[in-house]
Amino acid sequence: MTARKLKSIIEGMIFVSSEPINLESIRKAVPEAPKDLIKTAIDELEREYSDRDRGFNLVRVEGGYQFRSLPEIAPWIQALKDLKPWRLSRAALEALAIVAYNQPVTRNKIEQIRGVESSSPIKNLVERELITVIGRDDIPGRPLLYATTKIFLQVFGLNDLSGLPPLPDVEDVEDILP
Repeated sequence: MTARKLKSIIEGMIFVSSEPINLESIRKAVPEAPKDLIKTAIDELEREYSDRDRGFNLVRVEGGYQFRSLPEIAPWIQALKDLKPWRLSRAALEALAIVAYNQPVTRNKIEQIRGVESSSPIKNLVERELITVIGRDDIPGRPLLYATTKIFLQVFGLNDLSGLPPLPDVEDVEDILP
């Protein structure tokens, strides 16, 4: 199999997949291609799509690869699909950030950090499948433990949690506050 043919196969597989497709899935579907050749083909496709002036790119997200439209064309896609922009309240964003950086985390811990009751934002995040219950803590009352989901990674375009931006130092935050 030629490198060009392999790139074409991989491109088609990513195109038809509604979910990010990982390297292992590609390797299973194309067992005759060595893993390093598949990785090289994907890297070339990523470069080719980023160099082109098109409405979408090939991006790495949630441990796999997916075609994604460019953020700057979102208004036209929303108009075409008659979609409303997806918005989260400030409270939900705060709770989501706390879960993302401290997972697994209990509702009590979220409320301690935020300083306010947080059951409504947590419920909203669970309904949108951005966070999920992953178990119970081994403390009295056995409170639920929350963590982010694969959908969280997809929505925020992250390959994994290491892609989260670093938190600022306490000293930096104190300099910003009035």
